[in-house]
Amino acid sequence: MLDPKFIRENIELVKKAIADKGEKADLGPFLELDTKRRAIVQEVEVLKAQRNSVSEEIARLKKEKSPLADQKIVEMRQVGDRIKALDDELRVVEEKLSEATLSLPNMPDPSVPIGKDESENVVDRTVGQEKKYDFALKPHWELGEKLGIIDFERGAKISGSRFYLLKGAGARLQRALITWMLDVHTRQSGYTEIYPPYMVNGKCLVGTGQLPKFADTVYRDIEEDFWWVPTAEVPVTNMYREEILDGSLLPVNHVAYTACFRREKMSAGKDVRGIKRGHQFDKVELVKFVLPEKSNEELDKLIADAEKIPQALGFKYRILKMCTGDLGFTAAKKYDIEIWAEGCQEWLEVSSCSNFGDFQSRRANIKFRREPKAKPEFVHTLNGSGLALPRTMIAVMENYQNADGSITVPEVLRPFMGMDVIR
Repeated sequence: MLDPKFIRENIELVKKAIADKGEKADLGPFLELDTKRRAIVQEVEVLKAQRNSVSEEIARLKKEKSPLADQKIVEMRQVGDRIKALDDELRVVEEKLSEATLSLPNMPDPSVPIGKDESENVVDRTVGQEKKYDFALKPHWELGEKLGIIDFERGAKISGSRFYLLKGAGARLQRALITWMLDVHTRQSGYTEIYPPYMVNGKCLVGTGQLPKFADTVYRDIEEDFWWVPTAEVPVTNMYREEILDGSLLPVNHVAYTACFRREKMSAGKDVRGIKRGHQFDKVELVKFVLPEKSNEELDKLIADAEKIPQALGFKYRILKMCTGDLGFTAAKKYDIEIWAEGCQEWLEVSSCSNFGDFQSRRANIKFRREPKAKPEFVHTLNGSGLALPRTMIAVMENYQNADGSITVPEVLRPFMGMDVIR
């Protein structure tokens, strides 16, 4: 959520940000409601000042036994009724104003390149080299079925399209990746592990920015206010909703594994093959709560922490700096990590590392104090996958495949797998 004062004082800048992000948000309702709210507040303040002044006068008139006292009392009852009516109107206006503010996207950081869509993202750097193979490579969906570790047919039978089963060494490989990633982030990078609920209330999704804009992409219970998490970012960020943190303890760094649930808008062609896209998938998520002046520095650290995973797996990967048109609704600045998959010959996004500034903390009311009696300030929040499954699993399968159709288990995963090769 943007600061209403900032919007009022920077209308053209906000309009430009909306256009640069390719959003269709309308500033009109906000400006109209904000003007109305301030007019109501001003009138209420004048009436309350009048009531206070006349109350003193009434006390004096009563003391003097003046007949004017009763007349003033009647007038002040009318003023009181007007104040009550205005307070009721103000509550309605403020509720609508809040809804209008929630519809406005975050401001891009000044360092973000201007661009219309993903075609104008900037490659920040590429790390590693492609491997050399002396045999024809297979995509993961062929490898998985022939090895009996992925079952597409039974997954669809159980739940429908875009679901699958992992079996035997396939299930073990996914579990090994998750456990190893959590160990890397907790033992090497100092994150505190969280095991959060996979269902949250609607306020949590408002806090992180999925609601109200993206309600049609999130699964929910039809009877209660339960929403299935689209990412661990939602419950972990909302751990501190409506709280004031001790500034001396910042940054707070958390890592969490959850299953994630999203209504995928399926595209035609190669995106529908294999396990690249699905309504349910696993992800290890990194979440940071930091001092405002440190947030871009902490974003660099977040990217470096996420990079440890493709580096240890020996993958070729690249870091993309998102342009404004591909930045998304909530982020102020974002980098994607993409791994090169040899079998399907494409870059697979496995992490989006974002700095949200105070956009989420304003929505969720997460603050901190620099000193015990200091005025509370909004923290800055960041998050990024560390990494997302199953695309990391795709890269393992395709980049470590052998001529006979087997898959060599990366060395870092062998203690968790109990095997060197999946046959």
